[in-house]
Amino acid sequence: MSSAEPSPINPLPPVVVALALFTMGVELAFTLGARGIVGGPPAVGWRLDALQSYGFSGQIFDWMLATGQAPAMHLIRFISYPFVNGSFTQALFVCVFLLAMGKMVAELFGGVAMLAVFVLSGIGGALVWGLLLDEAWLIGGFPPVYGLIGAFTWILWRRLSLVGENQARAFTLILFLMGIQLVFGLLFGGTKDWVADLAGFGTGFLLSFFVAPGGWARIRRRIRHD
Repeated sequence: MSSAEPSPINPLPPVVVALALFTMGVELAFTLGARGIVGGPPAVGWRLDALQSYGFSGQIFDWMLATGQAPAMHLIRFISYPFVNGSFTQALFVCVFLLAMGKMVAELFGGVAMLAVFVLSGIGGALVWGLLLDEAWLIGGFPPVYGLIGAFTWILWRRLSLVGENQARAFTLILFLMGIQLVFGLLFGGTKDWVADLAGFGTGFLLSFFVAPGGWARIRRRIRHD
């Protein structure tokens, strides 16, 4: 008989751990470099250099649309900008939400599906932000994290439908978060990054219809019935 007892804490899915470690690893490099602890004098500008090389640029996006060109060095910005955060605090909050939401989504959808939601929500957030606004730079991991919140909202939405409860309750979290952003924006000013966050949320919610277990089967059944 084995004497091992089950752990009271479920281990985090590897893909969630990898994303969080990469996010904080990049941020630690920026923070330590800015303080002169690593990298020498050039490290002071690492964050700015990363923003210019890997941040999502509204002007570059407009140029790509106008010229029909899509160089790889600029396409990579769609998936690299979430890992260039504006501050240690922002990166920390991104990781908190990533660990919490990513764990739940990965455990129910699987690691590959969770990663797809994260990446595609970041892309969706950048696309909508670039199309609707005339802003200079979009950085930070909140758009893909909001995509995970969208997937989590879909999970709640489905569960509420199965028990006959009001499905609108599933959207309480996103309404709360958007309300906080509105209050802080009114009190302290800020950017319009909430557009990318909301677009990331919508992308994650819609993707869940496809990447959730049995999602394709449900969609095929509905198409056949129609």
